[in-house]
Amino acid sequence: MNTTTINPLLNYKIEDYYLVCSLAASFCLIAVIICIIILILVWRTKPRLHTVNHLLMCNTCCATIFYCVITNNNYGFLIFAEWQTSDMSCRWRAYFAYAGVAGVIYSYLLQAVSRFFFSILSTKYRWLTTFKTHYILISIQWFVVFLITLPAVITKDIYFIPNVLCWVPFEHTLHVAYTAFVYYIIPVIAIILIYLYIYCSVRRTRRNATVNINSTVGQKRDLELLRNILVLLSIYLCGGFITLLFFMTSIKLIYLINFVYMAVCLIIEKVCVIVLDREFRQVIKGIICRRTTVQPLVVNTLNAP
Repeated sequence: MNTTTINPLLNYKIEDYYLVCSLAASFCLIAVIICIIILILVWRTKPRLHTVNHLLMCNTCCATIFYCVITNNNYGFLIFAEWQTSDMSCRWRAYFAYAGVAGVIYSYLLQAVSRFFFSILSTKYRWLTTFKTHYILISIQWFVVFLITLPAVITKDIYFIPNVLCWVPFEHTLHVAYTAFVYYIIPVIAIILIYLYIYCSVRRTRRNATVNINSTVGQKRDLELLRNILVLLSIYLCGGFITLLFFMTSIKLIYLINFVYMAVCLIIEKVCVIVLDREFRQVIKGIICRRTTVQPLVVNTLNAP
């Protein structure tokens, strides 16, 4: 049975979405293109970019592509498939949308766990830094993502509302709190705590006068990578600020701005992936230099007098 009771907070006209959905879909497409470029560069640049760090970076890119594709699909249903009023179809769209959001956040959590393995545990447990271990971790991450988002389809909290994206309505407070904490707040807190522990451990080690040059270089590299990942995570988290602001105010304009704001944050985050990663910068610089190299002038001396 379809529910057609309209939430007074989200009683919008379909025309309200035309501009914001078009812009957001375009920005999501740009983010997908950048992600594909990153994946191709990593795949082709062997062995320079075939590292665990870049493997996890590609995992985040795949999560971003998944999120963007699902988001654009939901925009399409919202604008062009008004005839689709099934509650179950709406639940499945919400399920994959939440999985896309959680997939990106948990991919950053996986990067934090990997940094913990390399910085703290690598001397005792070398197997934790292998590709095999990280392939297993990536599999576990996606299993957890699709498991924790199951309440979207196994409960009846989500139902079809005309002219509204499929999300958990505000009146289901417990489910809304679950989505906020499990998909967003808890992994973010875990990421921050892991990086704080790594930072404090590295700083404590650097104060040791007996530390050798090699370990010092490694620690600097760890801190640089930690800084880069935190910058990328901060950009992505800024995308959730507008959503949080809408939760607190229920203002229509903020709700619509959030569509475009999230997509723009994705583009900025992916551009920063290339700019902040030294290896990526050098690879791209090398490609540009090869294509712009001036060919030397060849003088034909056979017919010279």
